[in-house]
Amino acid sequence: MTTPAPTFPPGFLFGAATASYQIEGAVAEDGRSPSIWDTFSHTPGKTFGGDTGDVACDHYHRMPADVALMQELGLEAYRFSVAWPRIVPGGTGAVNAAGVAFYDRLVDTLLAAGIRPVVTLYHWDLPQVLEDRGGWRTREVADWFAEYTAAVVGTLGDRVKHWTTLNEPWCSSMLSHAIGAHAPGHQDPLEGLVTAHHLMLAHGRAVPVIREHCPGAQVSITLNPTQVHGPEDPTEADLDAVRRADNALNGVFFGPLFHGAYPEGMLDDVAHLTDGSFVHAGDLAEIGAPLDNLGVNNYFPTRVAATPEGGEPDGGIHLLPGCERVDEVAPRPPLTAMGWEQSPESHRAIVERSARESGLPVYVTENGSAWDDTIAADGQVHDPERVAYLMAHLGALADAVAAGTDVRGYFAWSLLDNFEWALGYDKRFGIVHVDYDTQVRTVKDSGRQYARVIAAHHPR
Repeated sequence: MTTPAPTFPPGFLFGAATASYQIEGAVAEDGRSPSIWDTFSHTPGKTFGGDTGDVACDHYHRMPADVALMQELGLEAYRFSVAWPRIVPGGTGAVNAAGVAFYDRLVDTLLAAGIRPVVTLYHWDLPQVLEDRGGWRTREVADWFAEYTAAVVGTLGDRVKHWTTLNEPWCSSMLSHAIGAHAPGHQDPLEGLVTAHHLMLAHGRAVPVIREHCPGAQVSITLNPTQVHGPEDPTEADLDAVRRADNALNGVFFGPLFHGAYPEGMLDDVAHLTDGSFVHAGDLAEIGAPLDNLGVNNYFPTRVAATPEGGEPDGGIHLLPGCERVDEVAPRPPLTAMGWEQSPESHRAIVERSARESGLPVYVTENGSAWDDTIAADGQVHDPERVAYLMAHLGALADAVAAGTDVRGYFAWSLLDNFEWALGYDKRFGIVHVDYDTQVRTVKDSGRQYARVIAAHHPR
């Protein structure tokens, strides 16, 4: 018996997503300067096998063919990020015409193919020259980001109408500065909190810049909230652990963006780290600049419990600010190749919560799964696990829409297998397989299935 394909309302947008450092390559061409990810990936021991994004998918040189592939799949939209070190190699100041020209060509090629460009201004590749000046740890970064935003939107805003300020600020703050798994690789809970605030401030400062340079723009931010589960029979300590984890994973952004304050109790939980003086008068109003929609990236839920009496926190979540005495609990099978729990129900729940918290229409701007893909004897890539994951999560999303949640679109992560950050080329998320030796692209079964879903909604 075949599971019926999920159905979505007219106008629902189907796309796929990528990020600049993960696919472009050409890291030292046409005036691009190093980013923090160039530095991090070239530091021994920081990435799987010492992998770097030096070549990645060579999209910088293969862009027209990649857009043709998107058109073949029937994608209606393509979400990509602009590389700050390509546009402003000095971090601030002079704009690099050659870097701008690449994105000019990309946007024009997409539009000619009937594909809507959806642009993310920051997907983690901060120019190293700005990191050397304090990076996201300094308040000055908000002005640097606003200047960079003006350079990009001032050039592309005549054709691009969908703008996202930041991708997953949790990763570029907590994962990068508190946990240390991403560039620049610091382990300091206070840094995680401060950089999260500065990212929000930069976002808030960029929103009016986008509107100034692109009248009629749809302006957004993309968060990566996660549904936090406690034990089935929780103690009071377990409930407090869920609260603390939820604040550090979700509320740290939902609060300032949509409620004008950090979540209840959070600043008390971090009082041993800071007196909160990094929050200046007027910051929260600036951060809460009105948006047109919210991007949600979600792959898996999070499970936590209180640290047992006499025990010590495990090696993970306690690095987050305010999460003392919080243990991360093992995910429940079935798991993806990343070790991530597959839970379409949790996916639906966090999308519904995101819509409630924000009061905005929602786009699922990333969702997908990694598997150990290989080219079969017939020359194809058969990935039944990814097909099942895709269809289950689309089904959960369709149920949310049917129940009244305003979800406007879905972007599969990722269009291409690519440089998966600290995991290098070991994990494959693409609906299109990339042979990294030859750069040959092969559409996987999941890509063909996604194309069928799109075609069913939008017959050509």
